[in-house]
Amino acid sequence: MNEKKLYIIKVGGNIIDDAAKLSTFLSSFAALEGKKILVHGGGKLATKMAADLSIPQQMVDGRRVTDAETLKIVTMVYAGLINKQIVASLNALESPSIGLSGADANCIIAHKRTHPSIDFGFVGDVDLINTEFMLNLLDKDLNLIIAPITQDKSGQLLNTNADTIAQEIAKAMAKDISVTLVYSFEKKGVLMDVNDDNSVIQTMDRSLFDQLKKDNAIFAGMIPKLDNAFSALETGVKKVIIGDALELNALVNGESGTAIC
Repeated sequence: MNEKKLYIIKVGGNIIDDAAKLSTFLSSFAALEGKKILVHGGGKLATKMAADLSIPQQMVDGRRVTDAETLKIVTMVYAGLINKQIVASLNALESPSIGLSGADANCIIAHKRTHPSIDFGFVGDVDLINTEFMLNLLDKDLNLIIAPITQDKSGQLLNTNADTIAQEIAKAMAKDISVTLVYSFEKKGVLMDVNDDNSVIQTMDRSLFDQLKKDNAIFAGMIPKLDNAFSALETGVKKVIIGDALELNALVNGESGTAIC
């Protein structure tokens, strides 16, 4: 395996919603040495814009049902405004960056989700990551800033979960480069008690995760993130860390957050 290192960092929506926190996070991201991919969502802006336009929104298990009008909004917000704001901020910090969605150069190919009882609309599940294209850009010392909009083989845009995109890119890239996957958000890590920000579980293996799920002792919203983390480790990703976006340097150095092992 190539010994070059790659950080794939997913930043949570609550950080994107706060201009000061986002600025702090991006400064830390810019200062992080090495090859970097940042995957972002859209925070609350898409929901607010939908409300302003009187477009009803439906959520199922924390996932947005994406009808045709909602797809227009999330594409504008995620792949447009937020992506370009992040790119502009990083370039201003002299950290050369390029903004992408899955539709660019067939970056991420997906298919429309099928479900036996729920029509999620234009929600996509990932089929293929164009690693050659991404590695070529990374070799030009560009940060890749990726919005969670994908496409299918017929050119249909799809809204895809950002945590899943980060995991799928990490798994695909791990075949060519040493990958550290970081899920960064507003909490200090995976918490034993969701009401106690200091109850961070420092290391979590599969057996502990399974036990906590069985005991209903883990916040339901964290379960998909952890499922993604273990899936990444099982397919070659070197390290997965979950923790505070405002402590990015400490996270990647193993000094804070939850290490998934």
